[in-house]
Order: sequence, then C-alpha cells, then structure tokens
Amino acid sequence: MRSGRSLVPDLPLDLVRGNQAVAVFDRLKLADVQGLPRLGPVLPTDPEGQMGDAAGDWFRDIVRALAGSWDPVTRERFIREVFCLVPKKNSKTSYGALLMLTFLLLNLRPKAPFILTAPVQDTANLAFSQAQGAIEADPVLDKKLWVREHLKTIVHRETKAELEIMTFDPAVVTGKKPVGTLIDEVHVIAKNGKASSALRQIRGGMLPFPEAFLVMITTQSEEAPVGIMKSELQMARDVRDGLVKAPILPVLYEFSRAMQKDKAKPWRNPENWHMVTPNEGRSITVERLKGEFEVAERKGESELRAWASQHLNIEIGLALHSDGWTGGEFWEKQADKTITFETLLQRCSVLVVGIDGGGNDDLYGFKALGRDRDTGDLLCWAHAWALPIVLERRKEIAEKLRDFERDGDLTIVDKIEDACDAVVALIQRIDEAGLLGTLEEGKKKAIGVDAACIKQTLDALNEAGYPDDEICSVSQGWRLGSAIKSTELYLSSGSLWHADQPLMDWCVGNAKVEPKGNAMLITKQASGTAKIDPLMALFNAVELMSRNPQCQSSFWDVPA
Repeated sequence: MRSGRSLVPDLPLDLVRGNQAVAVFDRLKLADVQGLPRLGPVLPTDPEGQMGDAAGDWFRDIVRALAGSWDPVTRERFIREVFCLVPKKNSKTSYGALLMLTFLLLNLRPKAPFILTAPVQDTANLAFSQAQGAIEADPVLDKKLWVREHLKTIVHRETKAELEIMTFDPAVVTGKKPVGTLIDEVHVIAKNGKASSALRQIRGGMLPFPEAFLVMITTQSEEAPVGIMKSELQMARDVRDGLVKAPILPVLYEFSRAMQKDKAKPWRNPENWHMVTPNEGRSITVERLKGEFEVAERKGESELRAWASQHLNIEIGLALHSDGWTGGEFWEKQADKTITFETLLQRCSVLVVGIDGGGNDDLYGFKALGRDRDTGDLLCWAHAWALPIVLERRKEIAEKLRDFERDGDLTIVDKIEDACDAVVALIQRIDEAGLLGTLEEGKKKAIGVDAACIKQTLDALNEAGYPDDEICSVSQGWRLGSAIKSTELYLSSGSLWHADQPLMDWCVGNAKVEPKGNAMLITKQASGTAKIDPLMALFNAVELMSRNPQCQSSFWDVPA
C-alpha cells in the first residue's frame, strides 16, 4: 500500500478470460461525468474526442482476477467471493454496477440471474443509473441489452440473462439462485436482523453454478462492525493474513491495526492517506480530504471518528457522541485484555459487585470491580443477560447482541430468574474466595443494586443467604453523579482498567449525558432505546468502592 502496488496478489489466472473481462469493462462509460469518459484508456483506433481512463487499475485488477479465476480442471471459479473494503468517494457503487454489467455481457448461461443489492433506495438507484447510462451511451450495448426501468432490471436479449438491481430485502433475496451477486455497503445491511440468513440463502443458491460469484463492497462502519460486517470482514482479514484458506479475494484498503492503535495516530497524517485512497486523482483527491478533515476535527472527536471511519476506513471500537459521557474519551486506552473474571479473583485484594436490570427489553448487567493488591488500581469485568424478547422488540440491535453472545459477554436466557441465578453464582464464587468486600463494620456485603431493584434479584440473593439488610441499595439519579464523575477521573488518571469487551465499548458509546441543575447525569431515559445497563452496574460498583470496603479475609492471613 505504501508503494501503491495492487492489493490483488499474483494468481494463476486464465489471462485470456481475465483480460477479456477488463476489455469489456474498459469500454463502458461513466454516464454521470462530463464528457462520458470510458473506464479504460482510449485507444488510437477510438473516435476522436473521447475521454478515457475513468477507472483506476485497482478495480481493473479485481475484474481481471474474478473473471480469470477459472480452473480448467475442476471447471469452476477458484475465487468464488470478493470482499472489498474501500473508503467513500472511491466510486465503489459506480464501479460495482459496471462490474455486474460486464459479467452480464460475458455470461453464456441462458436466463442466468444476477443481483446487485444496496441497503437504501438512493444507492440502488445510483447503481442502476450508472448501468443504464453506460448502455445508453453505447449504440452496440443499446441493441444488445433491454433496460426495463420500471423493474430496475437489465435483460440480455440473446441469453435472456437478467441483472436485477434492488434495495436489500431478505424476503426478496431468499430463494434466489444467482449466478452473480454484488452486495453494496455491507456495513449498513449488517444492521438488518435477517442479513445473515439472507447471505446464507445467497451462498446456497450459488452452489449449482460452478461460475457463480459473490462480491461484497463496503466502507467501514461508523460504529463498531456488527453481524455479517464483523464476521465477513474478519474472514477476509484472516484470508489476507494467511490464517485461513478460502476461495475469497480480500481487497482491504485499511491501515494496519498497529497504525490505527498507535497513540501518535499516524492515520491523521495526510501523507499516509494515499494508501487507502485507490481512486486518488479521479473521483477523489487527498487535497479535498484535507479540507473535510479540518472541518470534522473542529466539530469534535465524535465527528472526527465518524469522518475517519468513512473516508479512511478507521475501525471504530467506541462510538462517541457530542452529548456522550466524557469518560468515554478515555475508555479505549484503559482496556486490558488480560482481565477476566478468573484473573480478578487472582489479582484483587477486595471485590465489590454492581447489578443493574430493568424490564423485559432491557439488559441485565453485572459488574465485578476489584482493587489490584499490587498496584492499587481498580480492575473490572462485566457480563450481561437478555431475554429473547429483546431480539424481537429491538430488531435494530439484534445482530449486535448476537455478536456479544458469540463473544461470550452476553447470555440469552429464557426467563429473568436464570439471569439472577447466574449473577448469584458469580457473587458466591467471589464470597467463597474471601474477596467480597463488607461495609458498615461487616454488617453489609458489597453487593450494590439500584434502589428500584427488581424483585427477582432480591429473591435469588435471599435464597443464597444474602438477606435484604445485607445488600447495599445504591441511589440513582443525581445521587449517582459522584460515582459517574469518579469513574471518569479514574479512567483519565489511568487508575481504572477494564476487560477489553465490545459489550462495554458499546454501552459506553450509548451513554448520553443529561444536565440536571449543576449535575451531569447518565440515565436510561436520556440514552433512549440504546442499552447501558452494564455501564450503570459499573457506576453502582464504583459507588460501593468509594465507601472503602474491607476484605473478609486478608491476603496475609492465608496459610503458607
């Protein structure tokens, strides 16, 4: 990337097929650019006055590899899929539409179905407009192809093959058997709760056709990637890095993880931007990006992160908003992958527990917060539970919750009592290790619940031998303001470390600040439908830790 080399590796391609596809692609014209330039360079034999070279070699390499990946022995493609991660303004939708038009023209299978799908109507309309414009600009194509504008479909008059361009709809995609499919803006489609099922259907429909292919083109997500965006991007990275062998061509215009995580933030340096801007000098220039960068930077960290995710493919681990909790600015740098529930039991001299739960469509959050016996720093770990009804009522976050479940940070339970029993089991483990803090001279256990604690939590604790008068009630609202502020200060000073859990990144990003007089509060009401229960559990735990809990049995009392 630094030297501008192609991201498509050297492959044993059928160059006759590959170059034929590039030649067809090159002849197509960009209908929305003055002068109707050809995608490829204008040859000396072309009519005078034509413009050309509207597409970069980076995309030609993709067309060549996909078309030329034909194994003469197995008589099928050895590249069945392409995953292309490229920033905005690099003509991905336009090039993608014309790639599909190219393969419609080269296809020999009678009545072969091709699909291009995009998350919103505007994007689908743009793709259709580019394909339609290229056809209208070429008399030969105008005779060869029939554009059915009202159906957003293009039909090859000889083979009867069809390219259908549509807004993504799992119900429509399901049951199709496409010879070629292109999915645009995967990061948006991934938020659809049925996206993973639709993708399985597409792949299943490809199986009967040895020449079938699937292309996914997307920018990075403005939030942490979820669903198929997360899983497909990770698979593409694993193939790129040689960790997995699969018939996938990864073309990922992104900075290395080291560059993205580097505290010096080299990705902010415009001198590095050419590496992730393959269409530099055509649809976009680094100079234009500089101006947009300065505007985003002046608007604040939240706006800058969103801009960087779209224009530089910076992966967002923590979405920050202008009205978000200021402690979130320090959250990412305080992540410690070594922290688990088990390591808390090994490293801490005392532990407190915070619990926060709500209704049927809330999460049930648990937080264990301990003091490191060597450094005195605070260490924390979280888990959450959810009822299946959350996935139905909050379809917009269903895929995200499923991701957290796969991460092992969230458990879907049939009934709330199961979550309460799981929380009590964790508390008992801490207690049996002699690490559960006590308050008020041993009269109370350091188990913090909000004042409106659901009855099922108290019932489970009572059954386990923790009566109501031994459980700490943590007042909410403005009274929790001190704990919120303390948590922020612990993070900014580097004295609070958390397990590196996407669940908590999400909750911190969801937190919205609500001004109340002189106080700045974080409440579920201010955060709306976004979930913050595990974060509220952390504030409950911090409030208890501020009361200086004592350990039941000292580390020094353990026999040698």
